[in-house]
Amino acid sequence: MPKTKFQEFIYGALMTFFMVFAMELYNTGLKNHGLSNADFLPACKEMAIIFPICFIMGFFFVDRFAPKIAFKMVTPGEDKPFLVNAVRACVTVCFMCPIMSFWATLIFKQPGLELIPKWLQTFVCNFPMALLWQLFFCGPLVRFLFKKIFRQKKAADAGQI
Repeated sequence: MPKTKFQEFIYGALMTFFMVFAMELYNTGLKNHGLSNADFLPACKEMAIIFPICFIMGFFFVDRFAPKIAFKMVTPGEDKPFLVNAVRACVTVCFMCPIMSFWATLIFKQPGLELIPKWLQTFVCNFPMALLWQLFFCGPLVRFLFKKIFRQKKAADAGQI
C-alpha cells in the first residue's frame, strides 16, 4: 500500500502505535491478573519506552526482509489480497514478536540469569495475542486509516491542480 518512503514511515508508525498499545495493555493485564481502567496509564508509560524500539526494529530491520519471505509464499496481484495481507502479517509477527518479547523481557522483567526462560515465556504468552490482534484488528484498522489519510491527501492534491 505505501508508495513512498514518507508513506512507509506513516504506515509503520500507525502499525507500531496500535500494536504496541494493544500489547502493552495485554501484558499489563497479564501482570495484574486482569485489566482495569487504572492500567491504562502504566501501559502508556511503558509504551513510551517500547514504541521507539518497536518502530526501529520493524521499519529498519524486519520490514526489509519479511515481505521478501512472505512473497515467496504468495504473489501480490495473483493471489487474493486477503491472503497476501494475511501471509505478510503472519511473517512479520513471526519475527517481531520474539524480537519485541526479548526487549520487553530485558527492560521490564529484570531477568538476570533467567533471561532465556523468561524471554521464551514472554514470547509464548505474547504470540497468540500479537498474531490475532494483527490479523483481525490492527492490520485492517491501519490499512483503513492509511487509505483514508492518503485518499484525502490525494483528493486535496488533485483539487490544487
